Amino acid sequence: MAERIHPGYSPPSSDEHSTTKPALMSPDKPIPQPGTYVIQIPKDQVYRVPPPENQRRFENLSKRKTSRSICRSCCCCFFTAVLVLLLSAVIAAAVIYFVFKPQSPNYSVENVAINGFNLTSSSLLSPEFDVTVRANNPNDKIGIYYEKGSSVRVYYEDVNLCNGALPAFYQPTNNVTLFKTALKGSGIELTNAALRAISDEQKKGTVPFTLKLRAPVKIKVGSVKTWKITAKVTCKITVDKLTAASKLVSKDCDYGVDLW
Repeated sequence: MAERIHPGYSPPSSDEHSTTKPALMSPDKPIPQPGTYVIQIPKDQVYRVPPPENQRRFENLSKRKTSRSICRSCCCCFFTAVLVLLLSAVIAAAVIYFVFKPQSPNYSVENVAINGFNLTSSSLLSPEFDVTVRANNPNDKIGIYYEKGSSVRVYYEDVNLCNGALPAFYQPTNNVTLFKTALKGSGIELTNAALRAISDEQKKGTVPFTLKLRAPVKIKVGSVKTWKITAKVTCKITVDKLTAASKLVSKDCDYGVDLW
């Protein structure tokens, strides 16, 4: 019977045991030098100390930001206060308007008597106007104080002929007051063309004048009086002749106020 021969086991040679593959180093991580150590710390645990010049710069920037924030706060407070005051004024005005329902007073010229207007003389003129003004206060709950310091002037074109003033008085509610004021002028010189124009207009029975009235007044609302308000009245009037018996041919008055 034939014998089977099994191949024998041959142990690896010493050269095979001594041959080992070197470990591969990652190209991203440099090989530390002998005697050095690499320590890895998380970023959130790293504390950086800036150099002195950068620290001073940081402190200056911090101070600027603080001053800017203070200025902004002051500006915001100021504008808020102004806005609150404006809203309060608007609300107060609305309450006064709806409660007291103010109406503008009415003014008109009722009569004019003229003296000292001699157109045939070459001397200077000294005209005198006695003017009757009608003031109507139609308000139910508002009175008017006419203060001192008023002025009434009469003009022919741009020439101021005479001046006067209104009396100081109080006009109650729903009241009509007629007051007569004497206006006087002196040393008035008109050009020859103006004298001829006035003479021609008197012949036609239509001599135009302008009356300007300015009066400081105080409005009484209930028991409260306002500051001084200037009432302004401008009337375009036309008379038929330049005598004490003159009559008004036409009249047209405009009214306005200066609140301050």
